[in-house]
Amino acid sequence: MQIGKQHKKKLSRFYLFVFDMILPSAIMIFILFIGSNTKIGNYANVNGIKMYYETYGSGKPLLLIHGNGGSVRSMRDQISFFSNKYKVIAPDSRGHVKTMDTGDSLTYDIMAEDINALLQNLKIDSAYIFGYSDGGIIGLILAIKYPKKVKMLAAMAPNTRPDSAVLYPEPMTKMTQDMARLTDSVNKGLKDNIPKLKLIRLMLNHPHISNDELASIKAPVLLMSGDRDVIMLSHITEIFRAIPKSQLCVLPGSTHFAIRQNAKEFNEAIELFFTKPFEMPNSF
Repeated sequence: MQIGKQHKKKLSRFYLFVFDMILPSAIMIFILFIGSNTKIGNYANVNGIKMYYETYGSGKPLLLIHGNGGSVRSMRDQISFFSNKYKVIAPDSRGHVKTMDTGDSLTYDIMAEDINALLQNLKIDSAYIFGYSDGGIIGLILAIKYPKKVKMLAAMAPNTRPDSAVLYPEPMTKMTQDMARLTDSVNKGLKDNIPKLKLIRLMLNHPHISNDELASIKAPVLLMSGDRDVIMLSHITEIFRAIPKSQLCVLPGSTHFAIRQNAKEFNEAIELFFTKPFEMPNSF
């Protein structure tokens, strides 16, 4: 009897050891294929383009919208976290990686139309939405123009206008320099730089969302920012105050890239927002 117990203990330790060794490797392999997963990657015909997207997990639909110059893969830490509880839909936005853009220029309004069409294509009436940076802008426009599609929105470091009162001087200077460099290269015949030029032009000239439009948002919104973000905290606070049902989350010791740098804390903050009953407590 005693030998049986010892044998069981050894087996338990062995299984735990195997589990501890295999699980991290399996997660690593899973993350490695995000963004180029040929088994689950799909294209949807939306607004005259073919939009690439990947779907993971099951449950309530959660749409992830990446930032400028990003892709499905940019959201890998969020996909691996949220796909345990949600049906996660992650597209490449128009003009990014596997989703081509046939127009002369990009706007966030067109990109929001694409997302709305994708949700219609997938027969999703409403979804939880997380948008990062440019994805946050698209999320705000979705909540304004297509309110029935947005159950709740978490938006990391969006901006509502492209001016010096919104972004710190350093990113504004860099974008202006990139714009000049890319414009010059395209004028010299380097057509491969046109997509990059369109993305820089998008950030320098858009969006144009008024506070009145923000005030029309019906869905609960979590505004997020790093305390060392490229978007001024005063602007994030302005958006927070303009939206009727809003909460504010400022991540300490975090930059614009908190979705990867502080992924665990970042994802947990969004999860709490999506699962806890929405409140607007008053200190007075």
